[in-house]
Amino acid sequence: MKIAFHGAARTVTGSKHLVSLTNGKKVLLDCGMYQGMGKETDALNRCFGFNPAEVTCVCLSHAHADHCGLLPRLVKEGFTGKIYATPATIDVAKVILQDSAYIQQQDIAFLNKRRQKEGRPLLEPLYTEEDVFKTFEHLVPVHYHQPVEVDKNIQFAFFNVGHIVGSATVYLTLTEDGKRTTIAFSGDVGRYGDPILHSPQPFPQADYMIIESTYGNKLHDAIDSYTEDLAKNIEDTCIRKKGKLIIPAFSVGRTQELLYALNDLDLSGRLPDLKYYLDSPMSTKVTDIVKRHPECFNRSLQKLLKADSDPFGFKGLKFITDKRESQSLNSDYSPMVIISASGMAEAGRVKHHIANSIENWRNTVLLIGYCEPQSLGARLKQHPETVNIFGMPYNVKADIRTIDSMSAHADYNDLCQYLSCQDQSEVKRVFVVHGEPAVQTEFKRRLLKKGFRDVEIPELHQEFGIE
Repeated sequence: MKIAFHGAARTVTGSKHLVSLTNGKKVLLDCGMYQGMGKETDALNRCFGFNPAEVTCVCLSHAHADHCGLLPRLVKEGFTGKIYATPATIDVAKVILQDSAYIQQQDIAFLNKRRQKEGRPLLEPLYTEEDVFKTFEHLVPVHYHQPVEVDKNIQFAFFNVGHIVGSATVYLTLTEDGKRTTIAFSGDVGRYGDPILHSPQPFPQADYMIIESTYGNKLHDAIDSYTEDLAKNIEDTCIRKKGKLIIPAFSVGRTQELLYALNDLDLSGRLPDLKYYLDSPMSTKVTDIVKRHPECFNRSLQKLLKADSDPFGFKGLKFITDKRESQSLNSDYSPMVIISASGMAEAGRVKHHIANSIENWRNTVLLIGYCEPQSLGARLKQHPETVNIFGMPYNVKADIRTIDSMSAHADYNDLCQYLSCQDQSEVKRVFVVHGEPAVQTEFKRRLLKKGFRDVEIPELHQEFGIE
């Protein structure tokens, strides 16, 4: 038995881990798209490092694009098996993948017009909307704790990991030559005490562990502090400076946290009377999906639902899907709050809002989540004097601020708590993935101090034997 790491290896994107049995069966854990990797991104997304036609099945941890975004490409290149995921993950993934295909086709059409004029070869998208709909035929819903037998050698179960709705730890049980081996894959680990979702659940003892490490060297601010931080940013930008507060937010998870926090301020009578826009068709769709999965909500939110039927809605909120209505916000200079995708400010409508607002000192760009080092969000976090957006230089006059307490990723304390259900002496090896190299090195030291005997940080496409 072997395991190979074909993504999220010494980087925080492109999650893909392939477990191969000696009988030829192969289980793929996630099939994520690389994002924000600069010029390397497209090439990385076009090379799996394995033959998709040989993969038996896919176990999907959750529906963020860096974990599910290449599923249509996998199907396009010959995968014929089943893709297992929780019901909420399937609902969100369908929206994510359709949106991804649409954006790719639009971007490629734009680029090909210029390439055709220049006599250069035309480009093709990673996949089309037709490939996405074919992928839907492979999706199989699996509830938390429901044991699934793929065949006599491969079994698995999902355990709630509290990162976004439907997110799961994948717990594999593999049988080879009469010997049983267990592998637990964390996907992305959520935070304990999340205001919306259940905390990560314990899972059975594993022989091998694959764990994310996005914030493996960091402690977040208290999770209940971000509502106050958000209120202060609204007050300072929109009331004191009469400007726009622009918040790049991932459509899945972070957007709903923001809406929930704003609703909380409204319920307590502390939400300023302003215009609030959720300017993202995908975020709007995902928010509707989240509302349809109250089984993912924690006890506090379940209790709130008895008094407030819509914890993600409040006075002044308007959902924008029309492109022209989105563009009209750029010529409206009145104070407002704009929430828009993407979370790293690397694509989507928020990039246009930033370009149109960055040179005005009254405005604020509020970054509330992880940003891949080469992304626009990460560059803004460095507080540069100028920044390139759409290939054009802009003077950075707006305030650039961050709220770290809103992260949906576990910090190192959360990660250690997540692993506390494991007897370290029985874990043969821990593989640290989904993190920047320096962070992973520090997290590895922490795990060794905690008593884990063997901790590896895989390189891209590196393969390990499993006893």
